[in-house]
Amino acid sequence: MNTIAKILWVDDEIELLKPHILTLRSKGCEVDTCNNGYDAIDMVAQTAYDMIILDEMMPGMTGLETLPLIKDVRPTTPVIMVTKSEEEDIMDKAIGSKIANYIIKPVNPSQILLLVKKHVLSRQLVTEQTTADYRAEFGRISQMVDNATTFKQWCNLYRKLINWDIELSASADESIKEVLQYQKNEANQTFCRFVCRNYKDWIVNRDSDSPVMSHTLMRTKIIPTVDTNPKTTLLLIDNFRYDQWRTISGMLRGYFDVEIDDFYCAILPTATQYARNAIFAGLMPLAIDKLMPDKWLNDNEEGGKNMYEEQFLRRQLQQMGKNYRLTFDKLVRPESGKKLIDTIQRIYDADFSVIVYNFLDILSHARTETEIIRQLTEEDASFRSLTRSWFEHSELFVLLKMLSERGHTVIITSDHGTVRVDNPVRVQGDRETSANLRYKTGRNLAYNHKEVFEITKPEEVQLPSSNLTSSYIFAYNHDFLVYNNDANRHIRYYRDTFQHGGISMEEMIVPYIVLQPKR
Repeated sequence: MNTIAKILWVDDEIELLKPHILTLRSKGCEVDTCNNGYDAIDMVAQTAYDMIILDEMMPGMTGLETLPLIKDVRPTTPVIMVTKSEEEDIMDKAIGSKIANYIIKPVNPSQILLLVKKHVLSRQLVTEQTTADYRAEFGRISQMVDNATTFKQWCNLYRKLINWDIELSASADESIKEVLQYQKNEANQTFCRFVCRNYKDWIVNRDSDSPVMSHTLMRTKIIPTVDTNPKTTLLLIDNFRYDQWRTISGMLRGYFDVEIDDFYCAILPTATQYARNAIFAGLMPLAIDKLMPDKWLNDNEEGGKNMYEEQFLRRQLQQMGKNYRLTFDKLVRPESGKKLIDTIQRIYDADFSVIVYNFLDILSHARTETEIIRQLTEEDASFRSLTRSWFEHSELFVLLKMLSERGHTVIITSDHGTVRVDNPVRVQGDRETSANLRYKTGRNLAYNHKEVFEITKPEEVQLPSSNLTSSYIFAYNHDFLVYNNDANRHIRYYRDTFQHGGISMEEMIVPYIVLQPKR
């Protein structure tokens, strides 16, 4: 029989426990024993055990006295404390000493076997069960892909795929991860076709099936929340995806309740210049260009493309007849967070406060440009892990805790998501063509029509043109657009980097979260 766990059982009455030990051995456990803390420390120093069972009441050196000495030698080995006492202070001391679990005598082999499965075999068992569950779900997800005909159905499907992506990220079964990746890729290809069929209607002929989009987000979702909550903060995190929300949401559980966990649809191009300006202006880019030409720059024009967001928002609120006390802050450097916290009273006093946070966009670009960041974030799971680590130590987390204490409702969303690209698609263009890897706009574009989504008349989907013959093309799924000139160098540099601007679930299905402070 294969050994499932190597256990050390320390108890001054170990002879009385022989029937239990024999039962555990019959289940595949290798069990060593001793009857005092001194021997236990020596044995732990010589042998790496999977789990240690430690009696609390022993003569000479108690279990609580033995425990820290064991932890000095084997800090990560799970220790199960066993005692006859149910006194709360003993339990508190044991838990405070970082035991893995606590059981009251008399114990039985089934209890111990359960603890072995929980603390030693959990990853293996979770992997096996999760893999079995996903295999059972695979067919249902495939049906959802085939039958999705509305944006809401795609949101539900995307949520399910992200849930499985997170569930399976801890699995040791690489083959099942490959199956999920294949299914996500197939879903994304179908989603791209869905967008191509419907995008123009979403912009021009809006009906009940049309999704909330960037230019309708403020009046459809955000302002109704502000109107029903006396203190509301909108936190717009650039490049923020639903899987990243899921990664940090657990850390906020002690401070907020999730009232709304939903999505909206980012406009094309899914790039900051277009999508974020549309959110704050409540207008599509062509309308912004026509109504405020001095505040819109096309891709081929020099200058900042997002310099007037606060003015756009104030104009939109004025047109809606909203006279909120408003604050607007854009944080583009890490040190800006501390300055905002130092002046937090402004936000406390406001009816509606808006904070644009650019750090994740900076992190995405750093991943492209810095080799060590790229190595640390080779997969979506590792990029999520880096996001969690950043958030846990960020001023943003501090700010959210402060807003919870003051009773603020918090809306968390983004202007667009980002996707890891791996498939180059070749295009040709002149010097005036835009540089983005997920979309191009210009007047002399040459490309394979089957490989991109093309918009030859930008005004039909409310996009501005730099000249009369300009068109737009958008990359699908995990594609990225490269020029024939020096293509191989660009492919090596940009493959497996995070980009945005094109069509994918990750870029277009944007999380919209409403948090209510814990009372």
